[in-house]
Amino acid sequence: MGQLALAAKITHVPSLYLSELPGDRQGTRQDAIDGHHEIGRRCRELGVDTIVVFDTHWLVNANYHLNCAPHWEGVYTSNELPHFISNMPFAFSGNPELGRILAQACNEQGVETLAHDATTLAPEYGTLVPMRYMNEDQHFKVVSVSAMCTSHYLNDSARLGWAMREAVEKHYDGTVAFLASGSLSHRFAQNGLAPEFAFKIWSPFLGKLDAEVVEMWKNGEWADFCAMLPEYAAKGHGEGFMHDTAMLLGALGWSAYDGKVEVVTPYFAASGTGQINAIFPVTKQDGHAVPQPEASRATSYKSFPRL
Repeated sequence: MGQLALAAKITHVPSLYLSELPGDRQGTRQDAIDGHHEIGRRCRELGVDTIVVFDTHWLVNANYHLNCAPHWEGVYTSNELPHFISNMPFAFSGNPELGRILAQACNEQGVETLAHDATTLAPEYGTLVPMRYMNEDQHFKVVSVSAMCTSHYLNDSARLGWAMREAVEKHYDGTVAFLASGSLSHRFAQNGLAPEFAFKIWSPFLGKLDAEVVEMWKNGEWADFCAMLPEYAAKGHGEGFMHDTAMLLGALGWSAYDGKVEVVTPYFAASGTGQINAIFPVTKQDGHAVPQPEASRATSYKSFPRL
C-alpha cells in the first residue's frame, strides 16, 4: 500500500539555529541548513506526506515511544544548551493514524512500543531543529520516535525499524520518509573548552573513526558496519547510543542492505562532535538479515554505555 521513499542520517546541532541569528556565529552552519532544505525538497519531489524522525534527544527508560499528537505549536528553549536554542518558535502537524499503525506493527513483532496521540508532550530538538528547515511551511506531517534508549538492545531498535517499514508498506496509504536524527561521534568538548572546539572534533581518534565509518557507508560495507555498531556506539560516544542509526538500518534491511550513501552535507565538527547529512537510498529488502527476538534478547553488550 504505502512506500518508504527516503531515508537519511541527519544533524540537528543547535548551532544551526544560532547560525540564523546576528552575531559571531551567523551563517556558520549554512551548509547544514542547505542540506536540510535539500532533503526536504527531495521529500516533496517523492510525494512524502509524513516524516518519521528517530530522535536521539528523546530519552526513555522503558519501551519505545511514538509522539503522534495531531498538532504541535509553541516556543522552545533547550534545557541542555539554552544559550544556543532560546525562544525558537515551532509549529507542525502530527499523524496519529500512522503513529498507531507503526506501534501496532512493532508490538506484533515483539518490540514493545506505545503510540501517544493524545498528549501534551512536545517533540525534542532532534525533531524540532530539522523540521524548522525541512518543513517550514508545515507541508509534512511528523511522527517523532524515542531514540535515546537507556535500557534497550540495538538489535531491538533494528527490528523496530524493520517493523515500521513493513507497517508503512502493508498498512499505510501514503508515502513516508525515515530520518535518523543524531550525530556520529558525540563527545562534547570539555566544559570551558567549548568555544575552542566550536568547529573541531574532540580527538583525532574520533575524527578518524568517523571518517572510516562514512567511507564504509559510501562503499556499502553494511555487514561490517552492523557488526561493529555496538562497539562504535560505545567507543565513539555515539549519540543516543546510536539507536537512531540501528532503527534506520533496520528499516533498510540491516546487514543485507545494498545501498551506497549519498553525502548531502559533508562531515563537519561541532562542539567536539561529528555531524553529517547523508541520504541512504531505499532498496528492496526482505528483512531476513534483521535480528530476531531471540537474538536480541540473548545478545548483551556489556561494554555498551548506560545512563
